Amino acid sequence: PPRARSPPRKEALSVRKLRVVLFALCSSTEQAARHFRNPPRRIRRWLRRVRALHGRRPAPPDGKYLSLEAEEKLAEWVLTQREQQLPVNEETLFQKATKIGRALEGGFKISYEWAVRFMLRHHLSTHTRRGVAHPLPKEIQGNAGAFIEFVQRQIHTQRLPFSMIAAVDEISLFLDAEVLGGDERRKESALQTVGNGEPWCELVLTVLADGSVLPALVISRGHLPSPAALPDCVLLESKENGCDDDEIMELWAARVWRKHAECRGGAGAGGVSKGMLVLDCHRTHLSEEVLAVLSAAGTLPAVIPAGCSSRIQPLDVCVKRSLKNFLQKKWRERAKHPAPPDSSALLQLLLGWLGEALEILGSCPELIRKSFLVASVLPGPGGDSASPRRNGDEQEELIAAMEERLSIAKSGESSPELPENDEAEADPDVLQRLFEGESEAESFHGFEEADLELMEI
Repeated sequence: PPRARSPPRKEALSVRKLRVVLFALCSSTEQAARHFRNPPRRIRRWLRRVRALHGRRPAPPDGKYLSLEAEEKLAEWVLTQREQQLPVNEETLFQKATKIGRALEGGFKISYEWAVRFMLRHHLSTHTRRGVAHPLPKEIQGNAGAFIEFVQRQIHTQRLPFSMIAAVDEISLFLDAEVLGGDERRKESALQTVGNGEPWCELVLTVLADGSVLPALVISRGHLPSPAALPDCVLLESKENGCDDDEIMELWAARVWRKHAECRGGAGAGGVSKGMLVLDCHRTHLSEEVLAVLSAAGTLPAVIPAGCSSRIQPLDVCVKRSLKNFLQKKWRERAKHPAPPDSSALLQLLLGWLGEALEILGSCPELIRKSFLVASVLPGPGGDSASPRRNGDEQEELIAAMEERLSIAKSGESSPELPENDEAEADPDVLQRLFEGESEAESFHGFEEADLELMEI
């Protein structure tokens, strides 16, 4: 009888496909689809294949790539970059890896296969919906544990009411005027939540452990006419040259937190702390004015250690990512229309979308409350924190529920199908050309040839 044919063995992805996968891991499937003009479903298939190969194939031998300790330093860098909404992409990742690798004896080889493996090994994909289930790099994992222990102890010993336990964070929005006024097909990329320059505007979000959502503060650059209508849950400040971190926090303390604390009756007798503010360390240049407001309200600032926000900032558990996706979905829909409005009209649109989103968030306090539990700011009902696995399950459910409330399609499903472009495989010298600045991607500045011992995949 004829021999049964064994199923085809899945081969490693080509260099070009790995480049697309790396882009998707650093940003999103939708952005990779637009950048490389490949259908999202195909990129998701490549992602599944590379994950399967990653699970089966052994890691490269020690010495060929970065040591585990060096990789953990690089993983910390990725996490802190993202906390500040700074770019993590092919260029910045390879530059940082090469800088760390220069110190290694025997050199450091860089490749797309290594980069993809690194992102998967350290659970750094932006696609993950179970981030809280994965450990942080060893050094900052200890910092996260100490922070959680401190916060939970203060909440217990001070008997802090959940209505006075807040998480606050910013979302910076970057508007590329050149892209906005250029090719119609690129306009939907004009609004981004990652950038190096001055943001077009900044949103300061505040949620409470009792499930409430406080008004969002929006700071826009330039003197713009007052909007015709401002949602009740949005406060607007326009500044000619924008605001620095101190000014943003001062505005927030004066316009949002002071008002809330006064409604709650302020600090208790004897100067006992009656509130807590959870915020990250990148925007906590707390001026005397801010500290005075917090002190008057009996509010203790709890500063999240660098690199830990993705696991222990309640806003990072699901609210911020869902809100960003909601705003970008609205923007993509609006970008299909010709004749983009001026900055004032764009701001009016943004304020309307933000008001719509905040109204929805305010209608689901159970999801906000659960975010504080999943981030381990609050202990579980039994007094103990849930296991990482259980928190991961909860986070996955939270994100799905929040996206359903905000009517956001699951990743990739709302992306338009793009012309297929699967035939043109990259030749083996693509990485070398990339570093020499001859490829379609931006070149890598400041590299010496000796630093880049490139490996053919």
